[in-house]
Amino acid sequence: MNYLIENEKLEIQHIPGNGAWTYQLIIPNTKNIKGKWGDLKVSGKIDNFEIKNKNLGPIKNADKKMSLNAEIRNSIGKGAGDFVNVTLYLENQNKEKNNNNEMIFECFKDAEVLNTFKKLKTEEQNEIIQNINSAATENQKVEKIVKIIAKLEQLY
Repeated sequence: MNYLIENEKLEIQHIPGNGAWTYQLIIPNTKNIKGKWGDLKVSGKIDNFEIKNKNLGPIKNADKKMSLNAEIRNSIGKGAGDFVNVTLYLENQNKEKNNNNEMIFECFKDAEVLNTFKKLKTEEQNEIIQNINSAATENQKVEKIVKIIAKLEQLY
């Protein structure tokens, strides 16, 4: 299982008048995980309370946040300023990653460069796929794919 955090103590933050985000946790080391609202779902435990498929909220150039609703706070008996033991892992990342990679391979196939791509060393292939998948938006991803296709066309 790919844990974002495992048995870490995090402080419950309170931001009055912030709607569903009035009580939240900032999840460390998540700044570079790409995904818009609704794409990043986590499961795990907060203290002994099990959570499933909770959204991580993106914050531009910062670690992601997760809201703590009244059900969670009441179940664990904690509130603003209290520390909780948190274990979280990403849901369905492999499925999304596989779908993204299939889309990239289809683009390479349509451009007739898939065989050229497959002739590259595994490390080079992985680097290219990771580079494309690191794009923040779909438009940026498309731009990267187009540039890679152009480079692959020149190789052989």
